[in-house]
Amino acid sequence: MDCIFCKIISKQIPAKILNETSHSICFLDAFPLANGHALVIPKNHHKKIQDMTSTENSDLFSLVHTMMSKVDSLTGSTLLAIHNGENAGQEVPHVHVHLIPRSKSDSAGPVHSMFDSSLGSSDSEIEKYYNLLKI
Repeated sequence: MDCIFCKIISKQIPAKILNETSHSICFLDAFPLANGHALVIPKNHHKKIQDMTSTENSDLFSLVHTMMSKVDSLTGSTLLAIHNGENAGQEVPHVHVHLIPRSKSDSAGPVHSMFDSSLGSSDSEIEKYYNLLKI
């Protein structure tokens, strides 16, 4: 497999590993958006979160929870970001959770600044998606 994250897991590519569990690993991002930018990934290759087993999912988010406190201690605020699929902006097709320290001066802005805010969904469109997504 030609996955850079799988190569980090198998130690073919060096990384600054911060923490590791039986199913997940956390390391510093090689191309950080802020000092302390970390990634948490499952050790098994999965493209999307819904492809992971419940055990892998629980382990991944347990490690995210543990590492969030460490990353958050750098600036007092941390952006948690997951791009779940190529159309969502996922650049490496292996599940990964970004933990990015944030500050008021970083100019990144809130999540709503990433999108055109003029969507203007009608009540019928909102009802349509409500019915499609509710369980």
